[in-house]
Amino acid sequence: MAPYRRKGAVNAAELLSRRSRGIREAGTLSRHNMRVLRGIILQDSREFIKAWSKTSKSTIKYQDGKIYLQNFQNCYSCVYSEPQLLYKLPKRSKLEKFEDALLCQSSLESTLASPSDHKPSLLALTADNWLCRLSAETGEELQRVYLSSKHKFRYLGWDVTQEIFYVKSVQNKESSLARQAGITQNTVMHMAIFHVFPLQIVGMLEINKKIFGNGVTDVDLSLGVLVVSYSNKSVKLYSFEHIVQKYLTEKLMLGKQSSLLGGKTVGDTPFGIPVNIQITDCPPVLFEVSCAHNSFQIGGYPWHYIYTPPHKSHEGTHHICSLKESTLAINGIQNMDCCSLVSDAIFFHPDDSGRIFHVGPATINVLKIKGELNSGLPSKVVKDFSMATLRNNNPSQVTVTSSGRTVKKRFHQLDDDPDLETFHMVEYEDELDLLAVVVINGEEGEGRAHIRLHDNQSGQLLRTVDLEEPWDETYRHELFFDKDTIVHIEQKNTNFCCHVYKLKAARK
Repeated sequence: MAPYRRKGAVNAAELLSRRSRGIREAGTLSRHNMRVLRGIILQDSREFIKAWSKTSKSTIKYQDGKIYLQNFQNCYSCVYSEPQLLYKLPKRSKLEKFEDALLCQSSLESTLASPSDHKPSLLALTADNWLCRLSAETGEELQRVYLSSKHKFRYLGWDVTQEIFYVKSVQNKESSLARQAGITQNTVMHMAIFHVFPLQIVGMLEINKKIFGNGVTDVDLSLGVLVVSYSNKSVKLYSFEHIVQKYLTEKLMLGKQSSLLGGKTVGDTPFGIPVNIQITDCPPVLFEVSCAHNSFQIGGYPWHYIYTPPHKSHEGTHHICSLKESTLAINGIQNMDCCSLVSDAIFFHPDDSGRIFHVGPATINVLKIKGELNSGLPSKVVKDFSMATLRNNNPSQVTVTSSGRTVKKRFHQLDDDPDLETFHMVEYEDELDLLAVVVINGEEGEGRAHIRLHDNQSGQLLRTVDLEEPWDETYRHELFFDKDTIVHIEQKNTNFCCHVYKLKAARK
């Protein structure tokens, strides 16, 4: 006989009781655990309490439950009631210092040759062009690859959907002496692309002005597409799969010999990785758009893109268009119409729902795109729900002095004035399906922040968490909400500070 299925919400105690009796509902155990944790987080008997603070002269990074200090040399784990030192690497020389790093972990269903490939790894790029794979748990070096003795590599980036990452070199700049001598530098930069599970080279390619044109300012890889930005504010997309299929001259294997290196080993010093993707003519352009700040985003279903036209008349507006037809959606021009020092932000929701966040100083709109693929009808942007700050929308422009004299203000208050309650950022906790919205209020003379937890599906406010430390908006801030942990990283002049809050029983 099938177990009785109760409709409606089930509290955490009942879920634990039913699990102990062997009763399972549809879905995974992990999903049940997250429902239980979400219920506990939202209880009045629990609160987030500051458990740890750390200051550093170098950048502090947080990712997947780990805090990295001293340029990734020291790693702290946040799984405990307060962060504990996981490992401390030996001091590195200036040549061996980490320039950039990525944290990666293989999917559970993957079957890999080496046991170490299944464990979380830190991919680190050193100043002397080594790509190192370290154990994320111990800091032990598992693998190293030499990139090049000719080009200086500095940046790492993900193309998560393709399970690949890339390493970019610094751009080649023409010197004034070279220009005076009539010497033209056609190579803009180099890019090495790797599969991550297991670590294996896809190829090395050169971005050349003769192929991609003059004015190239940057190159990225995303969703299997090579994204090339230009100084004239245009962005062009090229199929990376097409580039590999057409221009790959030799398949490389790390640790194996290559004819492109005269029989030398790929990834060894001083030979590194040869250019094995030799682009001889310009690949077909999949898509091109002119946009302010070379910034545009792709997402939604059907596929849409968001951009701001590079004209002064469109400043402050965001256009949402169909990617297939390049037609503007109905209600596709979004404008917060706010007067603020910091401009509003718009981006696709990271929950893969295809929705859009539009974040302004006093309002956050969650939008969704309504449309059918190949219907022939234009798509439509509609509001799913909104979140608003608690402020007086019509503040008095007239004040009365102690002597009884009436004074009228000659200016209007900015929408992100420090004295007003203002939205600062939105974080999405995917496992709990909660939105963490940072709200700043400076009415008492110094900025204070609290975090509003909203339901991701409805926008309903579920609870509020106060941060202890002041929040000075003139400095850079990052906030991470990761299950039972909140991490706030701030930069004050040349110092960085990390504050960690953990979920605990409420203090009486």
